[in-house]
Amino acid sequence: MGRGRNAGTIYAMSQIAFVFPGQGSQFVGMGRALTESSHAAAAVFQTADDALGEPISRLAWEGPEEDLNRTENSQPALLAASIAYLAAVRERWAALGVDMPAPAFAAGHSMGQYTALVAAGALDLADAVRLVRTRGTLMQTSGAGREGRMAALIGLDDAKLPELVAQASVFGIFGVANRNSPGQVVVSGERAAVEAALGIAKTLGAKRALELPVSVAAHSPLMAEAAEGMAKVLAGITFRNPHTPLLANADAALITTADACRAELVNHLTTGVDWVGAVQTMHAKGVTTFIEVGPGRVLTGLIKRIVSDAVTIALDDPAAADRLNVPFADAASVDSDV
Repeated sequence: MGRGRNAGTIYAMSQIAFVFPGQGSQFVGMGRALTESSHAAAAVFQTADDALGEPISRLAWEGPEEDLNRTENSQPALLAASIAYLAAVRERWAALGVDMPAPAFAAGHSMGQYTALVAAGALDLADAVRLVRTRGTLMQTSGAGREGRMAALIGLDDAKLPELVAQASVFGIFGVANRNSPGQVVVSGERAAVEAALGIAKTLGAKRALELPVSVAAHSPLMAEAAEGMAKVLAGITFRNPHTPLLANADAALITTADACRAELVNHLTTGVDWVGAVQTMHAKGVTTFIEVGPGRVLTGLIKRIVSDAVTIALDDPAAADRLNVPFADAASVDSDV
């Protein structure tokens, strides 16, 4: 059987979802191999450069890493790289005569929601790149004077989370920012509360509790100013109804209208990301294959821990060349997506 027909057979047999990584999956060199193999991918990076009026592509490909990891840079660079992956695989499938599979869902992890909206046709790429640049800047300044922190907790029973939140909140604003997989959560809030949570989590049974090297309290009430600022900016941006259903970060609710897309990008700044709930919802609706579209394989690893029998394919995995007929992949480090 020819490779093109084989790819078509795979997707005729299963419901698929496209998932898009968030900040933390970026690395120097991401997407560079794509542009050497795909005109479509190169065009995506060019659009991003033009939208920002600066070569974000050069920063993504050459670094320096310290500059790339700044929130206001990592977010537009990661969005551009992720859409470049999608454009490249679409281009490759078209060349092979394989119909582009219609995903049942598109879901983004945190900032990845912007990428999902672009992929679903709800938001233009140029607007999205500019929006995440603004988002990153607003996040850095939100909650000024109330020092924010985040921490990762490994091995803590989910049933203990309400007790953790109750005890740590005595020391300040505190909550669960990301529920990434069973036994892996990220917490966020004021510095004193997060520092107290490290010890409290250990007493509640966490195997590991470590502060993350970030200076913002993402997905917490400390992002209220950023949310207010984004609401004003988003009011002037054109959104369309997505052609693929999306899922809200906080509660996996369906997002099917332009207004709901705009509201999601405001709400998810101050509410948590329940990635476990999103994956379980998609799986319960019949999704058996999850394709991670973008640099790295963070979401692929999380999904396998949430739904052990799921088929997962990361476009940045060299093995994807055989499974999806994509003749390129970047060498990415695998870090926990927060």
